[in-house]
Amino acid sequence: MKEYSLGTWDLSCLAPHHESSAFREKLKEIEEKVDEFEKKKSLLKNDIPSEDFYGIVRLCEELSEEMSKIGHYAHLLFASDTSNPKVRSLLAKVDEFNAKIANKTLFFNLWWKKGIDEQNAQRLLRDAGQLRHYLARQRELARYALSEPEEKIINIKDVTGVGFIRKLYDQYTERFVFQITVDGKKKKFLKPQIISLFHSPDPNKRRAAYRSLLKVYGANEDVLGEIYRTVVLDWKNEAVDLRGYDSPISVRNVLNDVSDETVETLLNVCRKNRTVFQRYFKAKAKLLGMKKMSRYHIYAPISAEEKEYPFPEAVKLVLNALKGFSPEIAELAEKVLRENHLDSQVRKGKRGGAFCATASPSITPFVLVNYTGKQSDVFTLAHELGHAVHSLLAADKSILVQHAPLPLAELASIFSEMVLTERLYETASREEKVYLIARQLDDMYATIMRQAYFTVFEKDAHKTIAEGAAVNEVSDIYYRNLKEQFGTALWLPENFRYEWTYIPHFYHTPFYTYAYSFGNLLTVAVYQKYLKDRTFVNQYIKILSAGGSENPEELLKKADINVKSEQFWQTGFDYIQKRTEELEKL
Repeated sequence: MKEYSLGTWDLSCLAPHHESSAFREKLKEIEEKVDEFEKKKSLLKNDIPSEDFYGIVRLCEELSEEMSKIGHYAHLLFASDTSNPKVRSLLAKVDEFNAKIANKTLFFNLWWKKGIDEQNAQRLLRDAGQLRHYLARQRELARYALSEPEEKIINIKDVTGVGFIRKLYDQYTERFVFQITVDGKKKKFLKPQIISLFHSPDPNKRRAAYRSLLKVYGANEDVLGEIYRTVVLDWKNEAVDLRGYDSPISVRNVLNDVSDETVETLLNVCRKNRTVFQRYFKAKAKLLGMKKMSRYHIYAPISAEEKEYPFPEAVKLVLNALKGFSPEIAELAEKVLRENHLDSQVRKGKRGGAFCATASPSITPFVLVNYTGKQSDVFTLAHELGHAVHSLLAADKSILVQHAPLPLAELASIFSEMVLTERLYETASREEKVYLIARQLDDMYATIMRQAYFTVFEKDAHKTIAEGAAVNEVSDIYYRNLKEQFGTALWLPENFRYEWTYIPHFYHTPFYTYAYSFGNLLTVAVYQKYLKDRTFVNQYIKILSAGGSENPEELLKKADINVKSEQFWQTGFDYIQKRTEELEKL
């Protein structure tokens, strides 16, 4: 296996250099293709020949790929150097360009949804191949689509309406400064810095960080609450009243291509199993030497010193773990490194965190991590390479269906982490096993139970705000939600009633969070199938290879996975309970 070093990515396969004439020519080529696409409008009739229809679809695919490449080039360049004013200018220019193109091509999607009769739509679907589910689903979404002029008005309105309100939330909260005393001196922190202290080995820093953050957000409850009320009412007015969705959460369910029944089953199973994590928090309190843990300490690290790995060793560890599961998957993961599509260095101006970006089926995904050598960074690498593998397995699909729907989007990434965990666990000492299990259970709480209860809160908040609830009532709802979630397992300070105001998902993407619960608990349950039958790897690869070309519930059913069944979801919690019991014994 080749030895890989820390480095930056090569974006040249996406677009010519943005300051070159070739880049300007590329934008001009896209505009010419759009002009060609717009000329096809006259062909959009009920009796359109199949070859003409799919000729337009192919043009749509080509445009989507070209816009995606340009868009990813600008966004990835910005992620590489957020402080570069020329890059920021490029990003704004490209975003504006792509929005203009999207509006010009909107007519085809609207015509397919509402402009052709059902009999002819079914005639055209017979030749759809891998696009059948995608196109059929667009027809299903027709009941929620408005007229073209109305859709354009909403696009324009959102920029200065709810879009501006969301920006206002960001701009307002980004100014917040948090002050705590560290080593006898008062220090000021920005939000990302104060949140990072929630994981500090020092309990005083954790407590002080939470108190400072919640104090500032609590002092701004009225303003942030009114912003949230506006977002919620806009969501209801447009989605439920105008478009006709059954309920506020149904909007997200339809977008995620999952049924209301499945999501309710998931949330019900999570609520029934809240005692599993309550049991874990009691065990963790003992490990931390606490009689009873408070909410300030749920993310406390078990070990003050995290094991470190040089980058080349981390890469080998991840690839070998994946190879033990599937040589094919390990080979695809290594492709990202081999083609220099990984940006792993920590440097000034680079975006924090980690992500995987897929620009086109024909281009290997790009992965960004900020590798510092910690064991957690090794898991992050495995996670993001898992995303890349998912995209590469679906590289034979159209750009319109390559991406898996949101509920399945975390399957490969979390699965990769679980494979790595089991690999490390095989040779770990007792102390390392305690760390690995605690880390895993911390992540599972944060991505499964916490996110499920976020959604439970949102359902209640949207309902009561529509009925005229005041801001303080929303905080009451959230605090009751926390009490149910934690029971008597820990002490819950009163200031956590304001915690909801600093969760940006509530403002930007309502009901988004249950997808984390879905994806993570699904992966845990699917992993149990693999442990019982190692040949399940073939079914697993088939699931990933489908991308977004099939309904997720139907796709999983082919692998004997019934997500409408409480029993299936329960197998995930059975594993979590088993790991908690292992931790108690250690």
